[in-house]
Amino acid sequence: MIRVLLADDHAVVRAGLREILADTGDIVVAGEAANGQEVLAKVRGEAYDVAVLDMTMPGRSGIELIKLVKAEKPQLRILVLSMHSEHQYAVRAVKAGASGYLTKESAADELVAAIRRIAAGGAYVTPETAERLVHDSSPRAGAAPHTLLSDREFQIFQSIAAGKSITEIAQQLALSVKTVSTHKTRILEKMKLANQAELVRYAVENKLL
Repeated sequence: MIRVLLADDHAVVRAGLREILADTGDIVVAGEAANGQEVLAKVRGEAYDVAVLDMTMPGRSGIELIKLVKAEKPQLRILVLSMHSEHQYAVRAVKAGASGYLTKESAADELVAAIRRIAAGGAYVTPETAERLVHDSSPRAGAAPHTLLSDREFQIFQSIAAGKSITEIAQQLALSVKTVSTHKTRILEKMKLANQAELVRYAVENKLL
């Protein structure tokens, strides 16, 4: 039996996922979580085979949460289930320790197969993501500017592009305002952007919001 932890901040989404898995016979939803803190508490207290994690939950989430979960339980397999398209996050998620990436649009058709493959030790990503993982192993000439950002910089980049202030981002990530400001400066330098308006335009044009 494959024991699964479902993590999503929307109860209706978790209910839908439970329904998809209910009749499989070999997969059981052994735990649920609505935020990053609950995920970590569940992982510490119970044994699971696969954690299905939403990328955007209150508190710790996304790439940071994947790394924290893997630090707690290195053998736990992680399937990222996200509303974000695969090109936005999949490579970063897999590099952080996830074994697969699935968009919520595909969940109804692919969730069971993805969990089974990951539980058996395999990976579940598209051929395009697998190819990018090979080519993204080191910075290269011609790489899209946002791919050169660290995971933390990318997280702050997206928050800035979404219209959050430096203070809001600092509070969200438990960082000082000065640290976030420093990250913002480095982001603009790395991406060769002149100001925040150009950063927002870049995010919109590249569908990174």
